[in-house]
Amino acid sequence: MLTDRFDNPISTTSQTASDLYRAAVDRLLAGQPGLTEGFAAVIKADPGFALAYAGLARAHHFMGDMAEARKAIGAASELLGGATAREQSHVSALVLMMAGKAPQAYQAVRAHLSDHPRDAVIAQTSSSIYGLIGFSGQPGREAETLAFLATLLPHYGDDWWILSQYAFSLCETGQLSRAEAVIEKSLALNNENAHGAHVRSHILYEQGAVSDGIAYIDEWLKGYSNKGVMHGHLSWHQALWTLKTGDIDGMWALADKAVTPSGAQASPPLSVVADTASLLHRAELAGVPVSPERWAAISAFCTRFFPTPGNAFVDMHAAVAHAMAGEGAALERIISTPAGPAADLVPDIARGFQYMAKADWASATQYLSRAMTDTARLGGSRAQRDVVEHSLLACLMRQGRTEEAKRLAVLRRPVLADAVGA
Repeated sequence: MLTDRFDNPISTTSQTASDLYRAAVDRLLAGQPGLTEGFAAVIKADPGFALAYAGLARAHHFMGDMAEARKAIGAASELLGGATAREQSHVSALVLMMAGKAPQAYQAVRAHLSDHPRDAVIAQTSSSIYGLIGFSGQPGREAETLAFLATLLPHYGDDWWILSQYAFSLCETGQLSRAEAVIEKSLALNNENAHGAHVRSHILYEQGAVSDGIAYIDEWLKGYSNKGVMHGHLSWHQALWTLKTGDIDGMWALADKAVTPSGAQASPPLSVVADTASLLHRAELAGVPVSPERWAAISAFCTRFFPTPGNAFVDMHAAVAHAMAGEGAALERIISTPAGPAADLVPDIARGFQYMAKADWASATQYLSRAMTDTARLGGSRAQRDVVEHSLLACLMRQGRTEEAKRLAVLRRPVLADAVGA
């Protein structure tokens, strides 16, 4: 029987479909261009291969196209008659995920991986900051992701994908030296892994290595198409570092070329919202004027793609966009009808941004401070959640409470301490 790259038997008799499936899965795991096209080619080679449709569903899901994701996973479900028990369990877990039943999907994933730990497509659903654990809204989710990956690690050996995921989890739990060693090993095995390059950029961010970060991403992006799913987010990292150097024209050039709604070529809507809103807000906090048109554009994008609250990470970024754009009705929806597992954190953050837009620094401080109890529950990375830290620090400083801001930065996020002169 034919197998995938991780030695799991697959229910296709077509060598061509098998080869294409291996390539499509690697493309998915590495964030390379053509995620949906890769699985579509597998389906063309073997229209009866259920996992090809499941992979297509995962690719659409990753890109934020839930209608197509559900259509594809439905097709996979109809083709399970001759599938193995692993493939049936594989599809069942994704059905739950595509239906928005995250807690049930996570339980199915854990059960599946206890029997089939080398099923990387299923493992990937819970291995990253945007996965089932990452967006669970639960306390300790960073440690849980690390433990999840640690149990899988022995089953994969020196595999570039699992190493890159493990390195990111080490980084997010503050183990930078270990993370650096692991990501270097991963990239040595596959330097075309966009997620691996992303992990390295986060490690450089946490180290405060601005010039090294700019040089690394600038060089790595030379070989990566702007049609790659990670191109916009890697450009966001580059733009943040460029802002840090004071090269404002360079920062705007990067934003307009690859980060904003008009510039990003292949970024999922979630990334466009988070990257654009946080970059604009950080620019303003650094004293860079941001035009009303820029805020209006990202606010409108948020309303189009995320009209209903439900993901705290998205809602946090949508809140700052609506607040700065003066879109009171959209902002009020987020404040008054928060939803999702970390919904309790959202109203205070949104109110904080609302008062920042009014330059009411004392009121903004009050609300942002209340939200600082466990911002990790919001999801995303430490670097992304720094938009909340930056905001609170800025509010304190604009009230003349600089020493308090310094102490807070040193205690919570030393990498930000230089922003307040500590």
